[in-house]
Amino acid sequence: MDLIRIRNARKTYKNGVTAIQDLDLDIKKGEFVFVIGSTGCGKSTLIKMLYREEKPTSGKIIVGGINVGKLRNSKVYKIRRKIGVVFQDFKLLPKLTVYENVAFALEIFGLPKSEIHEKVVKVLDLVGLKNKAKQYPTHLSGGEQQRVAIARAIVNGPKLLICDEPTGNLDEVTSMEIMKVLEEINKLGTTIIMVTHDTEIVNRMKKRVILLDTGRILKDYAEGEYVHENN
Repeated sequence: MDLIRIRNARKTYKNGVTAIQDLDLDIKKGEFVFVIGSTGCGKSTLIKMLYREEKPTSGKIIVGGINVGKLRNSKVYKIRRKIGVVFQDFKLLPKLTVYENVAFALEIFGLPKSEIHEKVVKVLDLVGLKNKAKQYPTHLSGGEQQRVAIARAIVNGPKLLICDEPTGNLDEVTSMEIMKVLEEINKLGTTIIMVTHDTEIVNRMKKRVILLDTGRILKDYAEGEYVHENN
């Protein structure tokens, strides 16, 4: 069953630049999909439209049965509750501990403290940071900070996790550790869409790969089909 259905999507900015054009895409529940392509190909615009940071100029973008392009600003929270987002630069709150950073994502929904505690402990265990709960972000490595960001993004049990260059600031070994965490999350049923420039990671993971070029899908590689040869 499709979690995401995109039909004839187009995004043209006020300056006249068309970032996405004539784009059709289906992503099934539970898939792990890489989105790749050169700078300016439309990767960031595509994922921003999925979590309604941007609205399509035309066409349909349906996530979990909701046409996100038609959502009023006051109703955007409906789709945001179903989506977790992980960024390249972590976006952690430096004055909060690891536990507090993750718990904050649940506190805004007004959940009971006991439920928050149970969920936070469970998700920190999943990303391998249960023993770092009382640490502050500045005392963590880059890889650990990204794990906290992932924990925060999935603590509410989203159907979809969007990762925007999550390994962009990390070394090769740490990047693969992050990918193992994401693969475990995917095995638990969360659909993952990851934007990356790192073709080595894409080669190793052997997932479905969407190659964008000038706002269009140039190639849709089936799982295990994509191979990038470094010259």
